[in-house]
Amino acid sequence: MKTWPHHESRSPSRLLFHALIVLLYLFLLLPVAAVTYVSFFDSQFLSFPPPGYTFHWFANALDQADFVSGFLTSTQVALVATVIGVVSGVLASLALVKFDFHGKAAIKVFLMAPLLVPGIVIGTALYVFFLQIAQMTGYNATRSMAGLVIAHVMLTIPWSVRLIVASMGMLDRSVEEAARNLGASAWTAFWRITLPRMRSGIVAAALFSFVVSFENLEVSVLLVSPGNTTLPIAMLQYLEWSMDPTLAAASTIQILIIGALLLISDRFVKLSQVV
Repeated sequence: MKTWPHHESRSPSRLLFHALIVLLYLFLLLPVAAVTYVSFFDSQFLSFPPPGYTFHWFANALDQADFVSGFLTSTQVALVATVIGVVSGVLASLALVKFDFHGKAAIKVFLMAPLLVPGIVIGTALYVFFLQIAQMTGYNATRSMAGLVIAHVMLTIPWSVRLIVASMGMLDRSVEEAARNLGASAWTAFWRITLPRMRSGIVAAALFSFVVSFENLEVSVLLVSPGNTTLPIAMLQYLEWSMDPTLAAASTIQILIIGALLLISDRFVKLSQVV
């Protein structure tokens, strides 16, 4: 007699697990949805339900000179910090993955330490350090673009090392060894074999480094000058005097930019492989 396969119903524990996952995603996405929704309110004051909807606040955000200059400053700092951080991350990751040496674990912890320290602590420490350097050399980096870049490089290097090391850990080293056995030099094997296979980790490191630098507030707040204010600080200063949905509109634009970067990057490399 023919029997049909028995399909077991989902257990309550499995259903509970999926429900918790859905609730977690809703918890993470709710603030983003709320900010985006408020940015369309046709009212200067937040009220529910709104009297109507408008794109006026997006135009107002783009008309703010402080926002535009802050966006340009944040972009410049983030690009320079990302390049320095990723290049340093590639070199450090090569040393950590391919070589065994005394103090390797301590160096890795040192490189990752900024991820464990609150941003305001890093900013305060750098501010005091730059003041001490100014007393000895006469150059005050606390109000310069160079000082701001140095501070943001401290944020990008840990992310670069973390993601590139994870990417290299999934590579098959026998391919590079085979190239060396066939006569390729160490530089050729790295440039033609290892580096292209590290692309996903490098792209992920660059993307996350740029985002972390671009949106940073705590480290930057003590190091900016009136002419070099970043976008998050310009938004914070705007909030001191106004409570309209302009900030929500500016935040929505940032969300769209970061989302576009994620989508573009994912077309070239699968970020899920290293993140």
